[in-house]
Amino acid sequence: MTEQNFEHMRRAMIASQLRTTGTNDPRVLAAMGEVARERFVPRDRLPLAYADALVPLKPGRDLNPPMALGRLLTQAAPRPGERALLIGAATGYAAAVLERLVGPLVAVEEDEELAAQAKAALAGTAVRLVAGPLAKGWPKAAPYDFILIDGAVELVPEALIRQLRDGGRLAAAILEQGVTRLAIGRKAGEGFAMAAFADAEAALLPGFAKPRAFTF
Repeated sequence: MTEQNFEHMRRAMIASQLRTTGTNDPRVLAAMGEVARERFVPRDRLPLAYADALVPLKPGRDLNPPMALGRLLTQAAPRPGERALLIGAATGYAAAVLERLVGPLVAVEEDEELAAQAKAALAGTAVRLVAGPLAKGWPKAAPYDFILIDGAVELVPEALIRQLRDGGRLAAAILEQGVTRLAIGRKAGEGFAMAAFADAEAALLPGFAKPRAFTF
């Protein structure tokens, strides 16, 4: 596939996957139109780089569909200069998009293989890639104005909520009873609440399962 093919696919993604499903923030559309998504997928998955579907990266990890990322960023409206944290950097695509919206940010990845790919793909950007358990975030740089969990989780850990500043936002896909819903949360004092705004497919992230209730 050629660079021209990918440019055409990128334009088609903006027109048919994003604009038609509620991604209408010009800054988000511009950022996703600038980032070459094909740089963040395995070579044998290049034809799927702009597909409206999960892109397998390795067993247990996938790249989110563009629509999920676009809707979350549109709803959360991250602004230049905000202190941002990305959970689940994977190969770096969401981090590259978010950097264009806020500037320097911290991105956490716990998988060594994916982190190595992200480091190479994000070379020259203002993304600080750090290694550690996704559910623990990166408290060393807290508090954050905005936290993006790039994937689906059953539970938003208290450890991440504590890393938000008062008034800070958190965007994630919440998996509940088999349905994945995109949601935005906001911290107010000691309180935190999330509100879902759309159903969408999203890649399941490891380490965020709800504790299972004991049954006889």
